[in-house]
This record gives sequence, C-alpha cells and structure tokens, in this order.
Amino acid sequence: MPLAILLSGVLLQSMNVLMLATVLPSIVGELGGVHMLSWPTTAFLASSIVAASSAGMIAAVIGPRRTYCLGVTVFGCGALFCSLAPTMDFIVAGRLIQGFGGGLEVAVAYVLVRGTFPEPVWARVIALLSTGWSMSVLIGPMVGGLFARYGHWRAAFVTTAAVAALLAVGAFFLLPRTIAPGTTPRVPFGRLALICIAIAAMSSASIVAAPLTQAGLIALAILSLALMLRINRAATSPLLPTDAFSLRTPAGVGLWLALLLCIAFSPLQIYVPMFLQHFQGLDPLAAGFVVASASLGWTCASLVTAGVPKPWPQRLMVTGPATMIVSLMALAWLTSSSATAPLLPAIALLGIGMGQCWPFVAHSVMSSARPGEEAVAATSVPTVQQMGFALGAAAAGLAANLSGLGDDVSAAGMASAAFWVPASFGMIALGACLMALRLRRLRGAAT
Repeated sequence: MPLAILLSGVLLQSMNVLMLATVLPSIVGELGGVHMLSWPTTAFLASSIVAASSAGMIAAVIGPRRTYCLGVTVFGCGALFCSLAPTMDFIVAGRLIQGFGGGLEVAVAYVLVRGTFPEPVWARVIALLSTGWSMSVLIGPMVGGLFARYGHWRAAFVTTAAVAALLAVGAFFLLPRTIAPGTTPRVPFGRLALICIAIAAMSSASIVAAPLTQAGLIALAILSLALMLRINRAATSPLLPTDAFSLRTPAGVGLWLALLLCIAFSPLQIYVPMFLQHFQGLDPLAAGFVVASASLGWTCASLVTAGVPKPWPQRLMVTGPATMIVSLMALAWLTSSSATAPLLPAIALLGIGMGQCWPFVAHSVMSSARPGEEAVAATSVPTVQQMGFALGAAAAGLAANLSGLGDDVSAAGMASAAFWVPASFGMIALGACLMALRLRRLRGAAT
C-alpha cells in the first residue's frame, strides 16, 4: 500500500501537466488572457523548484509523512483555486500554489522510499515511480480532453482536488511514521529567489509592449541567473555543482546541454494544443493525445537506447538535438496547414530526439562531478530540468507575443505565431547541438 500511495502521488502531479495543456485553450476561450498562456506553466515550475529545495528542511521539522501529506493537500487546494478562477490571473495564482505542493510531494517521495523500503529494492521502487510519468501520457490528455470537450474545464480541477484529498487521507494512515532527521538542512533562499526573479522577468517580458522594457527584463533575467551561479560557486552548500555551466568542464557543458534541451522542448505542451484546435479543427481530447505523442516518443526512445554500448552514447547526445531541430522546423512549416497526418510524426520526433540523448546527458553530468560534489551533481539534473522548462515556457510566451499573438487573436497573428514559436526554438536546439559537440570533445580529451 505505501508503494501505491507514492505512485499515485507522482501520477497525480505528472498527469496534471498534460491535463493543463489540454484544457488551456478552453480556459483562454472563456477567461481571455492568451498573452499569459505560458504563465501557468512558469508559475508552476518556479514554485516546484522552491518546494523541492525546501523539502529536506520541512521533512526534518515535521517528518517525511506529514510533509508528503502537506504537499498533496496544497496541490489540491491549488487545483480548487483554479476551478474558481474568474480571470487568467487566478489560474496563474492557483498553479503557483499547485507547483509548491507538487514539488514538495515528489521530492519527499524519494525520502520516503529510503525510510519505507529495504535498500535492495530502492532501485526498483524508484523505477516504478518513474513509470508514473509514462502513464500520464495517456491519462492526462484523456482526463483534460473529456472535460474540455463538454465545456467543463473547471470540473477537471475539482476532480484533481478531490483525488488529492483522498490521497492525503490515505497517505496519513498508510505511510509509515518515519522519524525526521536529526539535522535540519539549510535552504538556499537567496539563490532560489534569484532563479524565481529570472523566470518572472522573462515571463513579464512576454506581456509588455515597450521594446526597451522587454530588453531590460531579459537583461534582468540573465543577470539574476549569472549572480546565482556566482554565489553558488562560493557557497558552502551549493545548489548546483561549483562548475555549473562552465564551458571548460564536462559537467558544466552537460548542464548547458540539459538546460537547452528542456528549453527547446517546452513550447510543445503550451501552444501546440491551441494551434491544433485552431488550424486542424481537432477537439481538446484529440489535440491532447497528438501532443502526448511527444512524451510517448521520449519514453520509448529512452528505453530503446538506454543500454547501447560505446561510442553510441556520445553520438546520441549529438543526434538527439539534431533530431529536435528537424522536428521543430517541420512544426513551423506544417502547424498552420489543415493536414493533421504529417504533424503527428513531427511531434513524436521531438520526443524521440529528447529521449535518445537525455539519459546520457544526465549520466554525463553525474559521472563528471568534482570530488565531493557527486550528490549535488545528481540533484542538479532535475533542478536544471525544471529551470529549463520554466524559462522555455516564458521564452515561448515572448516569441508568441512578438509574432503577433495578443489578446485580440487574429488569423494572421495565430498563423505567424504557429510558425515563429517552433522556428525560434529550433535555434535553441541548434545551441544544444553545439553544446553536445563541445561535450564530446571534452570527454574525448579526458579519456
């Protein structure tokens, strides 16, 4: 039963991501705010980063079981808040609440694995938890699509809140009462605040009209991230490896590659469902499943390539982003057409490109860690992953609004955004390809 509770928690959070992508066009259709389409995602991810980094401290104070119950409860409250939203601003606020609860729940689930199961089965339990993300590929779009098809997107959030309430009660009674650790870890609030400032500044740049203000907000985002990295290098408890994003070390270049890959992948689940419904005439359920083909491609490619021998891992880290470039450029040319059949393989190809290289990128970062930073390097991969998705969502909003997708949605603005959003992120994938080549040279020199 404890395994079922933990697996249900991961599934609840992961399916909610794809559910939101499916119902967002319906939300915008009722509440407006298409210029804020990326904000629910950026708010969720930024809050998740803060929560995941705070999970250790909260678990040390109140215990892992209570922390898990708290995370699920907060997640449900955020869903209920979204269901009552009169404007898009309230959706963003609700997703901010949900993100904190979800980040807390998923992070402390791994603490509970350690305190609940014997060490020989830890790897198997973690592998089972990972299947929650694969299962969400089918469940998320199906739940969101069914509610949106019949015009009841609010009911999707109410259902999420009800499931979260049941899960919180079940977790309280079925999970073991593990003892909190004796020492309380410190939370890097300053560095987390700088990450959130960078994400907020990039998101704000997508809704302001003045070019100088946009440039200033983008500069603020870059400076905040640069300052965070500088503080991190001198910190006694680093949030990221001390050589994070250095172009001279494999771990630093590996984190660049991870960040750019996630940025390049992120616009898919925000804007493509709306484009599919507008140009191809798909209903929310069908659009959700078409977009979910990318996540399915990611999972299948990861499973197929996971055990390949050398030198294939180095090659796949280059061919992965190259495949994503092909996919994004195909999406740029095909999305505004009325034909759906060519779009499905193009979308799946984006996930295949991500899946064939992601396991090796994460392995490269962890295996290249400096002595004493092995644990930090391992935890930096999911942190950078969420940073990339959040920054990518914000950048997608900026690209969409610059291409003409404002509150007054016109056919010309929609067509322009359908081309320029994927096309501009093709350049991000190109940057990832260059980083993969750099990483290949550095690892070749090291051997």
